[in-house]
Amino acid sequence: MLELARLHDQRDAVVAGLAKRGFDAAPVDAAIALDDQRKSQQAEAEDLLRQANDLSKQIGAKMRAGEREAAEGLKAQVADLKRRIEPAQEAHAATVAELDALLLTIPNVPHPDVVAGTTPEENEVYRAGPEALPVLPEGHNRPHWELGEAYGLFSLADGVKLTGAGFPVYRAYGARLQRALVSYFLDRATDAGYVEVAPPHLVNADSARGTGQLPDKDGQMYYCPEDELYLIPTAEVPITNPHRGDILAAGDLPVKLCGYTPCFRREAGSYGKDVRGLNRVHQFDKVEIVRIEHPDHSYAALADMLAHVSGLLEELGLPYRILRLCGGDMGFTAAVTYDFEVWSAAQERWLEVSSVSNFETFQANRMALRIRGEGTKRLAHTLNGSALALPRIVAALLENNQGPEGIAVPEVLRSYTRFGVIPYAEPKA
Repeated sequence: MLELARLHDQRDAVVAGLAKRGFDAAPVDAAIALDDQRKSQQAEAEDLLRQANDLSKQIGAKMRAGEREAAEGLKAQVADLKRRIEPAQEAHAATVAELDALLLTIPNVPHPDVVAGTTPEENEVYRAGPEALPVLPEGHNRPHWELGEAYGLFSLADGVKLTGAGFPVYRAYGARLQRALVSYFLDRATDAGYVEVAPPHLVNADSARGTGQLPDKDGQMYYCPEDELYLIPTAEVPITNPHRGDILAAGDLPVKLCGYTPCFRREAGSYGKDVRGLNRVHQFDKVEIVRIEHPDHSYAALADMLAHVSGLLEELGLPYRILRLCGGDMGFTAAVTYDFEVWSAAQERWLEVSSVSNFETFQANRMALRIRGEGTKRLAHTLNGSALALPRIVAALLENNQGPEGIAVPEVLRSYTRFGVIPYAEPKA
């Protein structure tokens, strides 16, 4: 959530930044007007209350002095003030509620390096992939949805039977590969100084609101109405929110956390070839890295996170590139986002496998997450990134490493999988 002081003091810069997203200035100006109204109403209510308190003190003095008639006159004035106080307080409360609701609809202001745009085609290539992309030989260029069935690695049909489309069932080598990737990603994160967290997979509305999923992503999350809980769309939510309302000492920073969770997304409106197989599913596994940083250090931390994800992809031997998203393609809460895409040789297309973002103070303002230092309190910066999301990593590993002996497992994973090749096996009739 944008800070009110920023809206007032930097209105033109905020509007210019939000224009990169295609976001109109009207809600910003409405928020500024509501905040001015809130201040005026608060001053009015406080002044009425002060007058009533001052007169109440005089009543006792008048009574003690035997000036009963004057005291009764003061009582009448106090009664009139009290009749005016309640509606003034109610009007103030209504304005506060309207302002809070409006602020929740205004997205973060993009960083100056972010270009304007509203479509993925307008994203910048921040780091290009290799000049020569791998080309698979004839006979070993099958897409992962065919390989999954042929090698008995996962079943989309079983997922439909159990739940519905978009819920694959992994088995045998496929399940072991999933487990190996999760362990590998977690080990690399903890080696890099991130503290592992095993959080719950359901959160309340305050948590979803704190990191910005509500109200923006309300329609994309699975909701349990009887318990008023949401299935998490990403581990970012339950890993970041324990610090909601915290005041951290500057010396306690940075806070570096990581965690594995399944993630649940309705992905409403998704269709077409880009959603085949594991390309877009409703439940998937992911390891997330989260950082809470001093504002002076958050962009150095972002660079460190980009290097961390790059290292994972290089160790896995996957060709990749990095995009810096344009304003309109970024998430609601981000000030800047870098997407990592790996090359799928069988599909001959790039697959997004990670987003790494700096939210600056946007999430921290919603969560009242502050830093204490030198006698002042200021909002922290929060960052997070996928390190990594499994479905498309699995898809790329299967497709890019198929050969005559089966599907080769990257060397870095073999101590986790305890096998180096996934052997071909005809599916059962």
